[in-house]
Amino acid sequence: MVVGESGLGKSTLINTLFNRELYAEKEARNPGDEPASSVRIETVSTDIEENGVKLHLTVVDTPGFGDALNNVDSWRVIVDEINSRFDQYLEAETKINRTNIADNRVHALLYFIEPTGHALKSLDITFMKQVHEKVNLIPVIAKSDTMTEDEVLEFKTRILDDIKNQGINYFVPEQFDNEDDETVSSTEEILSRIPFAIVGSTKELQTEDGRIVRGRSYPWGIVEVDNEDHCDFIKLRQLLIRNFLEDLKEKTSKILYENYRSEKLKRLGIEQDDSVFREFDPVVKQEEERALHEAKLAKMEAEMKSVFQHKVSEREKKLQKSEAELFTRHKEMREKLLKQIKMLEEKKRDLENLRVAPASEPTASQPSKSRKGFLR
Repeated sequence: MVVGESGLGKSTLINTLFNRELYAEKEARNPGDEPASSVRIETVSTDIEENGVKLHLTVVDTPGFGDALNNVDSWRVIVDEINSRFDQYLEAETKINRTNIADNRVHALLYFIEPTGHALKSLDITFMKQVHEKVNLIPVIAKSDTMTEDEVLEFKTRILDDIKNQGINYFVPEQFDNEDDETVSSTEEILSRIPFAIVGSTKELQTEDGRIVRGRSYPWGIVEVDNEDHCDFIKLRQLLIRNFLEDLKEKTSKILYENYRSEKLKRLGIEQDDSVFREFDPVVKQEEERALHEAKLAKMEAEMKSVFQHKVSEREKKLQKSEAELFTRHKEMREKLLKQIKMLEEKKRDLENLRVAPASEPTASQPSKSRKGFLR
């Protein structure tokens, strides 16, 4: 969706972004000729293919915004359109067959700020405060080639200060800890250019050095659309199409739409039970399955540890019993061996005593010498 006052180059920027004439050149209109509350909603859809990647693009234009004398409620038609698209998606979700739900929600809103060089107007602040919680708001400074480089930088600072003071949220891509340094540097470079100072043109011009570029020709030179030194068009295209297309859709689906759906269901008296829808979130489901798997592994590990400790305890008891039996047997055998040694020593002493006895005393078997005499 593109929103901004007439004459700020919304159609030209869209044609420049996708390098095709989605919008034909419009005839100049006098804003005073438009009736009050003349904001309209115009939709253009097309299929874009680049390097084998197909994209179904729908651009929602809001001609007439800010052109009336009284613009107090000029934002209401646009907010109603955003809410209506949320309602269509919510209604599709409640049907029985939800396999092919057409997603017509607004995934990005480019808000064109007039290059006054001063600060945000009350209409700018009012509109952004009405939509910043419903869409991914991306502020851009239209026709930045009407200001000098220093004026652009000063104007950006004033815009960011107003946005911060008013509590307005604009789209900031989510950054992750595991991203490489090149990706982090690229993201920081894109964020540093917000609000994007853009110049739109599909006309091809030849520069003094012979290059063919898209840009605008002035007496003092050519402003190149695809030159980062001249404007922020390249960074805006990277944000919208190349780097964060899925991030825009994911934030719309998981945050902006969910907040709108919850608030609407509460207004209808239906309280949201997150546990009912928790199983449909693949990330939460995966975390639950991982937690269950880890708990199951922890239980199995505890059981195995208990069985192991039980077997070790039984084995220790058997070893202690075997050790006690061996000790008792060893003690008995030692006592028996000591007795045998004692008996052998006693027999040895007896034998030694027997060997000594014949040398000191006569035995009865030896014949006694007879004496000669009358007694013979």
